[in-house]
Amino acid sequence: MPIQSRPAASGTEAAADGIAVTLDAACVFCRIIAGQAEASLVYRDDSVTAFMDISPVTPGHVLLVPNLHAADLAHLPDEYGAQLMIVGRRIAQSMRRTGLRCEGVNLFLADGQAAGQSVFHTHLHIIPRFHGDGFGFRRRPRLGTPSREELQAIAESLRGALRQSGWAD
Repeated sequence: MPIQSRPAASGTEAAADGIAVTLDAACVFCRIIAGQAEASLVYRDDSVTAFMDISPVTPGHVLLVPNLHAADLAHLPDEYGAQLMIVGRRIAQSMRRTGLRCEGVNLFLADGQAAGQSVFHTHLHIIPRFHGDGFGFRRRPRLGTPSREELQAIAESLRGALRQSGWAD
């Protein structure tokens, strides 16, 4: 799969799938996309690039990034988000057909600093998992089961926000 470089200077406009994008020269993921930073590539198409994580949680940990700079989900065009999930699922399925120890897979995307995002270019972690690998999500002590009324109020608030954004009827 040939890798073509794209310019990565801040403010440089590039066309990707008919969308004008700006790559950020200060962003390591943009430099990888542009071929200006080293990476062990796994997959690339017009929308996304996958490469090995240099600080893997488990052996085989892959990062999948959109080929445009989107600091967070709010700035990620829908078609790129859809392609992240399609390709992420395919890579996860492929992990099970390799020699990697892979009894399960986590797809993880942190959106914002409070969620644990440390590189501000949207990216999906694809992490092969196995029993006893030492990785997991830690939950705080349970706060108790919310009442149906509380759940309904939150659901209505979310439905209202979706309608307000034009994403639901």
